[in-house]
Amino acid sequence: MLDKNWIAAHIPHQGNMCLLDAVTEWSDAAITCRSISHTDPANPLRSEDRLGAANGIEYAAQAMAIHGALIAGDDAAPRQGYLTSVRGVSLHVARLDDLPGELEVCAERQSGDSNNILYQFSLKHAGRCLLEGRAAVVLDAAALG
Repeated sequence: MLDKNWIAAHIPHQGNMCLLDAVTEWSDAAITCRSISHTDPANPLRSEDRLGAANGIEYAAQAMAIHGALIAGDDAAPRQGYLTSVRGVSLHVARLDDLPGELEVCAERQSGDSNNILYQFSLKHAGRCLLEGRAAVVLDAAALG
C-alpha cells in the first residue's frame, strides 16, 4: 500500500489539497484509493460548512493523477495532466462530509493514446456508490497546439 507521503511526492496537490490517503490497489488499467479527508472540517473544497458530492470528481481526478505517476514509474517524471471534460456523471448523494469512515475512490482506464486518456471513475462508501462518471484527461496540452 502506498501512503499519503508517497502520493504527495508524486502529484502536484500538496497540504490539505492532497485529498487521498492511500493507494490500496493498482494495475496498468485501474487504481483504487482510500480517503478520509471528506470528514475534515478544514477540507479546502468545503463550502458553507459542507462538502457537496460533485467534489468527488476532484477525488477521482487525483486518483487518475496517481495512476499516471505509477504507470510512469520511479525513473520518469510524471507528465502534467489536465482534466478536460467529465461526462455521464451521476450523483447518488447530495454531500460527502456527513459520511463516517473511508471513501473508496476508483478509476479505470477505458481507452487512450500517448496524449489522451478516458477513465471511468466512481466513489463508494461502505459498498454504496456515491457518484460515477467518465473523465477525459489530456497530457502535455501544450504539445497539442
